[in-house]
Amino acid sequence: MRSDVLIAARRGHAPHIDCRGAIAVRRTGVDTVHLVSSAATPLGGDGIRVRVVVEPGARLRVRSVAATLVLPGARIAESQSVWELEVAGALDLDPEPTIVAASSRHLTQTRLTMAVDADLRLRERVQIGRSGEREGFWSGTMHADVDGTPLLRHRVELGLTCLTADAIAAPLAYAGELHYPRTDITGTGTTLHLARGGCLTTWQGDRL
Repeated sequence: MRSDVLIAARRGHAPHIDCRGAIAVRRTGVDTVHLVSSAATPLGGDGIRVRVVVEPGARLRVRSVAATLVLPGARIAESQSVWELEVAGALDLDPEPTIVAASSRHLTQTRLTMAVDADLRLRERVQIGRSGEREGFWSGTMHADVDGTPLLRHRVELGLTCLTADAIAAPLAYAGELHYPRTDITGTGTTLHLARGGCLTTWQGDRL
């Protein structure tokens, strides 16, 4: 199944929402929306594309009502999600965790373009497996630019089939949080200050 979501925020207006497929969006506040699954997704073979546009002077908070459960399909184990973020105002994107269950493989791409005076908080959390499961795989790639100049190129892989996997001590959980332009962030994990401004905090372990 293919799911496409567009959320566009303009100053002084309610967010514009356009959804097709298994993902719906509900406005839950003046500048807040929640993602809702209207059908089981992603399954193996599914693709999800979420485009978020925040115009100058606008503010938008994006949440989800529940964790995203990734499951293998009958014939295909791999699914994909793509986030395309265009931020000239203020965006706070913090969905519930992604749980990569059973033998599923999920690939996430985040493409972020920001204006110099944008304000961003982007949080991502992933867990390989439900209770007793360890065979799933997740790959997350982020390309972030500010005013056409690279801010961050970042990739993380989790699961026993990734190249750096250690069957005894391989991390099965990841949490990452990107802020721009703030750098005064404290939290669990390692914080990297970025040359163009902002910072990235990352953590890996066994369970979220």
